Amino acid sequence: MTRTRNLVVGTAFVALVLALGIGQAALERTAAAQGRGTVQAPRFEVDPLWPKPLPNHWLLGSTIGVSVDEQDHVWIIHRGPGTLNERTEMSAATNPPTAEECCVPAPPVLEFDQVGNLVGHWGGPGDGYEWPLSNHGITVDYKGNVWIGGNDAKDAQVLKFTKSGKFLMQFGHQGKSGGSNDTENFGRVAKIFVDPKANEAYIADGYGNKRVAVIDADSGTFKRYWGAYGHKPDDTPLGRYDPDAPIAQQFRNPVHCADLSNDGYLYVCDRQNDRLQVFRPDGTFVKEVIIAKKTLGDGSVWDVAFSKDPQQKYIYLADGKNEKVYVMLRDTLQIITSFGDGGRQPGQFFAVHSIATDSKGNVYTTETYEGKRLQKFVYKGMGPVAENQGVVWPAK
Repeated sequence: MTRTRNLVVGTAFVALVLALGIGQAALERTAAAQGRGTVQAPRFEVDPLWPKPLPNHWLLGSTIGVSVDEQDHVWIIHRGPGTLNERTEMSAATNPPTAEECCVPAPPVLEFDQVGNLVGHWGGPGDGYEWPLSNHGITVDYKGNVWIGGNDAKDAQVLKFTKSGKFLMQFGHQGKSGGSNDTENFGRVAKIFVDPKANEAYIADGYGNKRVAVIDADSGTFKRYWGAYGHKPDDTPLGRYDPDAPIAQQFRNPVHCADLSNDGYLYVCDRQNDRLQVFRPDGTFVKEVIIAKKTLGDGSVWDVAFSKDPQQKYIYLADGKNEKVYVMLRDTLQIITSFGDGGRQPGQFFAVHSIATDSKGNVYTTETYEGKRLQKFVYKGMGPVAENQGVVWPAK
């Protein structure tokens, strides 16, 4: 009896040990499987309740610029009905109105505080300046000035205002573009970046021209300009982008961003060539990277922003054609992860166009075409993430 009991107990013990061993091995395999395909990177969650609803029955049109000021206020610029690529039906804005109250276009320039309240608004035609026929891009510089470009065929100017919307200066003149070697006018400017160290404005110039132009941020005096690889710009049409053709030696329209890092490297979005080129401030070419090479049409490289650590270790690159934001190592230009997906819901994108970061590391994006919105992605620190994260919805 005792012998039989011992045999049963012994057999059960062996079975338990085997089961524990098998279970531990299964857990290890599961953990290993879960670990594959993950990287250490900045983590984000979309804030589906930011910003708060606009007042006055206002709606956004195609939202084609975002910037963050020293107070961490978020500035955007958008287009109302009647401007380029804008097909919004705003019922109360028609003549006669087709609805009693809803809806009307918001003023072009909107300012939000950190919790998403609308705290400022202005913009549009006025005395003393030529408002762009198709506004494009907004930058709040280190002095608190607001810069605006435009990408209509006649937009050859850059405007500078105070934060309250008081006109300060205009550089260039509408309808006067003389091409990529003109030193008095621009050619459909996409974006402006102002260097606080040298007080120079870098102009991504743009939808008509094929260059980066640098001007004095106070006087507007042209200081230098260049095309792809630091070459003299050439406006000869390049034809359609062909991913299997030799790499183009000039920028392809649009030159969509020109942003300077803290350590003095300029990152230029050559959108339809699917590439990001890096320069020194004098126009010396440093390196480039091709992003999603097979992307046709609008291209893959739309805008960049830098992480807020002192070294700006990461680049956040908006890809409005493939509907995602890439997270890249700035020193190697390697993509380590991406977030976003195509769609209408929070955390998804429809033509993600512009991108900016605040002092806390949060990311803000705007969407053009039918996207027409501003989104906030809250920085959640470093951690393991998938190489392709998809929608970064808040954790429970």
